[in-house]
Amino acid sequence: MSDKPLAGKTILMSGGSRGIGLAIALRAARDGANIALLAKTDTPHPKLEGTVHSAAEEIRAAGGQALPIVGDVRNDDDVTEAVLKTQGEFGGIDIVVNNASVIDLSRSLDLDAKKYDLMQDVNVRGTFMLSRAAVPILKEAANPHILSLSPPLNLSPKWLGGHTGYTLAKYGMTMATLGIAAEFAEAGIAANTLWPRTTIATAAVQFALGGDRMMKVSRTPEIYADAAYEIFTKPSREYTGQTLIVEDVLEAAGVTDFSGYAAVPGTPDEALFPDIFLD
Repeated sequence: MSDKPLAGKTILMSGGSRGIGLAIALRAARDGANIALLAKTDTPHPKLEGTVHSAAEEIRAAGGQALPIVGDVRNDDDVTEAVLKTQGEFGGIDIVVNNASVIDLSRSLDLDAKKYDLMQDVNVRGTFMLSRAAVPILKEAANPHILSLSPPLNLSPKWLGGHTGYTLAKYGMTMATLGIAAEFAEAGIAANTLWPRTTIATAAVQFALGGDRMMKVSRTPEIYADAAYEIFTKPSREYTGQTLIVEDVLEAAGVTDFSGYAAVPGTPDEALFPDIFLD
């Protein structure tokens, strides 16, 4: 295998202006991959760093080609346009990353109905529609992969009842992905999910989970990116229909020391905060 297996490969990602999505894009860009980002962040957010345009600049600086597409994964026309623009710009699509996601851990009686709908529309419907729209083009790729950033289906009451609205939305992403894996297995399209064992130092963790305190006991997005990279380079006909864990993927690739991924250098593994959905 080439030392840059993603060179010339094309990734279409929902979101990706910052955080885990951007880290995955930059890891692929170091191989010389083409990255198309479908994201809403046309202008800077008052609290959050990064726009689809600044992400594209970082991708190019890392060695990749970038196509920033301002759009909303909830809008069917935007999804179709993103698929066609990506194909037109780069000649095809090899990988789809369902990264866009909304989080709200409110209990059922406190969850605003509009926020419930938003999580369903972005997380579940967005994952299904973007994946579905790309399938005809993925069928033409040599090693096509779909990767959704969602957890394994853990039916423990702890997770089902902890934040039912959010759990439904994330499990919906996973079920859509596993369904696509089964439906298009004969076409050679891999579809898997990926979830971390610890929290990841992102804006979602800082603003929705635990602030600066939790950021300090999390791992960096680069651990997620390195695991995603390993998945993208696997044979699609052999590596599909799995709910994968970041650390397990890296361990299988020979990584035994995760200390370099600590958001605060020197933080021991046992001090890191466990992510949700995993027992």
